[in-house]
Amino acid sequence: MTRRFFSSEDLERISRAVKEAEKKTSGEIVPYFVERSDGYDVAAWRGGALFASIAIVAIALLHLFTETWHGLGPLEIGIITLGALGLGVFITHQVAPLKRLLAGNDLLELRVAQRAAQAFISEEVFKTRDRTGILLFLSLLEHKVLVVGDSGISARVEQSEWEDVVETITRGIRTGKPADGLIEAIQKCGVLLQKKGVRRRRADRNELENRLRIGRRKKRKP
Repeated sequence: MTRRFFSSEDLERISRAVKEAEKKTSGEIVPYFVERSDGYDVAAWRGGALFASIAIVAIALLHLFTETWHGLGPLEIGIITLGALGLGVFITHQVAPLKRLLAGNDLLELRVAQRAAQAFISEEVFKTRDRTGILLFLSLLEHKVLVVGDSGISARVEQSEWEDVVETITRGIRTGKPADGLIEAIQKCGVLLQKKGVRRRRADRNELENRLRIGRRKKRKP
């Protein structure tokens, strides 16, 4: 999966960007990428229901206004409807914009937040001396990004101040250049943290690896 979105050169560039940004601050920047935060089966079933409804309406209109399907029986109508339902489920699973539309923004935000929380814990972003870990969480399918700072960061940087960082990564995803967007965002993190007084001290050491984490695909949830 990694090679579909990040080349070996991209991964190296990201690692260098993290290392360079952390020279200016005691913050520990952890970039984390997932292809999607959920399978959104509910969206697929909504797509199936939509296609099935369209098929039923089409059959009804043809029956009322043409002579074409006057002989169509319940069995044939059922087969057509089930076929349309299956087609709708399949197409929704395959077409990302349709999946996002039918899932709805509220569900997308919920699943991304849940997945980001899991990543924060699994990567032990909280496990730094001064609680200065930062998770840059990218979820490709949803086109959503979250910046999750540990307590040592949150005490100095308001969530609203991460908006430029989030927009930079999101723009990279939308333009098909997630690596470039992420690298620019990492650089902005270093500048922002330094500006907010999260400065590097002599005793500071690298506590978390300077690499992009790739999350496993999650099982689909209804």
